[in-house]
Amino acid sequence: MSNRCFVSTRKGLFTLERGAAGWRVARASFVGDNCTLALPDPRSGHLIAALNHGHFGVKLHRSHDGGSTWTEIPAPKYPEKPAGYVPKLPVEGTPVDWALKLVWALEPGGPNEPGVLWCGTLPGGLFRSEDGGDSWELNRPLWDDPRREQWFGGGADQPGIHSICVDPRDARHVKVGVSCGGVWTTRDGGGHWEITAKGMRAEFMPAEKQFEENVQDPHLVVQCRSNPDVLWVQHHNGIFRSTDDAASWTEITGVKPSAFGFAVAVHPANPDVAWFVPGVSDEKRYPVDGRVVVNRTQDGGKTFETLTRGLPQAHAYDLAYRHALDVDESGQTLAFGSTTGSLWISEDSGDSWDTLASNLPPVYAVRFEKQT
Repeated sequence: MSNRCFVSTRKGLFTLERGAAGWRVARASFVGDNCTLALPDPRSGHLIAALNHGHFGVKLHRSHDGGSTWTEIPAPKYPEKPAGYVPKLPVEGTPVDWALKLVWALEPGGPNEPGVLWCGTLPGGLFRSEDGGDSWELNRPLWDDPRREQWFGGGADQPGIHSICVDPRDARHVKVGVSCGGVWTTRDGGGHWEITAKGMRAEFMPAEKQFEENVQDPHLVVQCRSNPDVLWVQHHNGIFRSTDDAASWTEITGVKPSAFGFAVAVHPANPDVAWFVPGVSDEKRYPVDGRVVVNRTQDGGKTFETLTRGLPQAHAYDLAYRHALDVDESGQTLAFGSTTGSLWISEDSGDSWDTLASNLPPVYAVRFEKQT
């Protein structure tokens, strides 16, 4: 069971702690700054925060004491674009910049890889650090793959890597999720990549292209820790599940009130249990009928329960971003935050929710401190 949770927001990083009286906001860091992600590394105990200052660009900071003090560390940096390089144009006709726009994913390497960190960025680069973030190297096999230049932006103007799943059985086995570019897998620590989005459907594409793997828009990819062959995806136009290590994906249809959304979390010990925060699709992006709900399946997607207890059910227009929902190691405690600064926590697997805050800045990411 986790007793600490980090909430990244448009105006700072907030630390939640569980005490005798329950959960509370215990600390605010980087107040006023745009904090897009935070990573508590269970191997080192370090905490890394990603900031996006706009004018000053993307910055990374690392704390050795749980967020009491911080030291700036280097941010990933793209190499110089080769002279004479002519980029291929993706679907929307805009070439991708070779400059860091956003840190969109941060994950630790395996338990046997102390110091290894993975970082996914917009515009679609994957970086690896082997020294805890003191230096970063762009993964060239993925960046130089000619299919990478076919990626295109979804909600963002340019494509980005927002999901990184490191297989707990083998840290060389890594999957990344790309909007829009599908799911990619390496089995040799990044030396070679294959696209693994067979079965996904992109309804926003012309009919003859809807099942092309490299145009898919997974909003988030999550992997069950106890059964890593099972992965869940909240996709732009639905929910998909794989039970064969991403070799194929099955679309789950008929989900009410909506199969659209950004956030998904999977139970760490039961691959059949997953949670979603649905909304109205495309340019609307608000809870269906103004009611904030969490959808939960406990049978691998055959059926869904719409959980409402403790959540606002009238004139509520809170949207949960892709990283704004998390579940702790017990599978019982969940938290999610919204674009309107609300934060809810559940201690009973989502059956009921308590409002922890209503006036935070827009929430980008929620992440529990975990032991593994």
